[in-house]
Amino acid sequence: MKLNTIMPGKLIPFYKKELEAVKENLQRDNLQSAWYHLERAHIIGQKYPYQHTFVHWKMLQFGIKIKSSKEVIGQIPRLLIGGVKSFVGHIPVGNTGGANVPPLKSMEIPEDLKKILNSN
Repeated sequence: MKLNTIMPGKLIPFYKKELEAVKENLQRDNLQSAWYHLERAHIIGQKYPYQHTFVHWKMLQFGIKIKSSKEVIGQIPRLLIGGVKSFVGHIPVGNTGGANVPPLKSMEIPEDLKKILNSN
């Protein structure tokens, strides 16, 4: 079993870029685009406990901001368990992380992110 702890340096700029896009879109009140970038940050960071947990924290905050009880309730178990699943290498690859998708469902990774993730 491979334990994942630290995000490879090559991925960090892409992960940070997605989180920056979340912040910028929230400032412009462009919620749909902000969520899109949260999902992308989740896909990039989901193998790594800190980054995975952090994205779920941001998704919980987003759920609170938009007053979505479904998102808030859906993020709590993901926030508590997601990082542990990352640590032991048991994640549903490509899952976008929102309460709108089953937490254990693997999903197709967008082509541009596939290239980024496979460059490691």
